[in-house]
Amino acid sequence: MQFFDDILNIIFPRICCVCGLTLMKNEEILCFQCRRNLPKINFQNLKDNELSNRFLGKINIKFAVAYLYFYKSGITQTLLHQLKYNTYPEIGEMIGKWLGHELLRDEIIKNTELIIPVPLHPRKEIKRGYNQSHYIAKGISIITNIPTDFHSLQRVHYETSQTVKTKEHRWKSVEHAFQIINRKKIENKSILLVDDIVTTGATMEACGQEILKSGASGLSIASLALAK
Repeated sequence: MQFFDDILNIIFPRICCVCGLTLMKNEEILCFQCRRNLPKINFQNLKDNELSNRFLGKINIKFAVAYLYFYKSGITQTLLHQLKYNTYPEIGEMIGKWLGHELLRDEIIKNTELIIPVPLHPRKEIKRGYNQSHYIAKGISIITNIPTDFHSLQRVHYETSQTVKTKEHRWKSVEHAFQIINRKKIENKSILLVDDIVTTGATMEACGQEILKSGASGLSIASLALAK
């Protein structure tokens, strides 16, 4: 069996999704060197951190965490590009697992009952082939054993990419873009809302408001990346 694995690695070499170097046998998706270089966010002072402060006065949340900082042309941008546009959803699940371990270590997730990823509009999900936030949520769920709900929160308005929009335009484009279609699954539950990246926080805010209006007992936020 090892012989055939070695042959496959010669014909179809496994390479790091960031630097492109061949992965060692005990490396998956990302080489150890690139993993060491990840701009991880310190999980200390979780109640008062850079991400949670973006939602002050806008929406009531229990906690907000992100795993990596996002810098233009940095390693996180490469990871997100591979995740979203190069058909590499495994990156989301892998980092979701790492984030899940962090959440368990800091014990802030112990009262969370349901994980909900930020949805894509069906047209965009069909075009891309998957929702990257689903895979991040799946990774967190595998480690924490908290169930996921991929259906109750839906995006009902199609918009073009948010990346070049101003803060005001971002909010206007998502203000009425989301809808809860199954209140019974949300009511009286503490929800963890998951996305790939937070910039202004407009998307998370719009989703979170719908979740809270539908009777959730609490809302928390987790993101793979936080834009600086």
